[in-house]
Amino acid sequence: MPTPSSPLLPDERLAAGAARLATRYAGHFAPETVLGLLADSYTRLAEQARIRTHPVVLAERLTADHLDALAHTQGLTSGPARVLFVCSQNAGRSQMTAALLAHRAGERVTVSSAGTHPAGEVAPHIAQSLTEAGVDLADACPKPLTEEVVQAADIVITMGCGDACPVASGHRYLDWPVAGPDGAPIAAVRDIRDKIDIRITELLTQLAP
Repeated sequence: MPTPSSPLLPDERLAAGAARLATRYAGHFAPETVLGLLADSYTRLAEQARIRTHPVVLAERLTADHLDALAHTQGLTSGPARVLFVCSQNAGRSQMTAALLAHRAGERVTVSSAGTHPAGEVAPHIAQSLTEAGVDLADACPKPLTEEVVQAADIVITMGCGDACPVASGHRYLDWPVAGPDGAPIAAVRDIRDKIDIRITELLTQLAP
């Protein structure tokens, strides 16, 4: 198991992140488990040249997602339905849809998104279209798809990732064939956003209050 002095933990920021996560998940996961997951997340992200967000920052976020998912899967926590949105780069459609659902549903739903081949950053015109709708995407960043997050989801909604999208038994799967916003003018992105919002309204009517 890595230690804070391991080469997998390159600086004090990652060690500090491990300490924060260990405190947050005390009683559920041992500090060694948290540290191992954080080191693994960092190593995977550091190898992806497409990721422009600092790997230390993103690794802590990704590890928190993993730990939340593991706690849910193992029955350590209970809560609302968990919805996972998946696309190829996690820079456009899945980010937009997750942000809109989280904004509309509040605490009724736990929302996450991921990409099979994550991009380096969320597309700026996606953030702009959401800001216009009153949704803040400032802290969002593309994240790689992991088995833990898929297993913890109650509903997996795929958005154009084709055969690369995950399949796991016991889950509800939906496919939303929404046009990709890559390279589209802002007017087209707004139209995509509004069409996604209609789908979200329909989804919310199917979820328990």
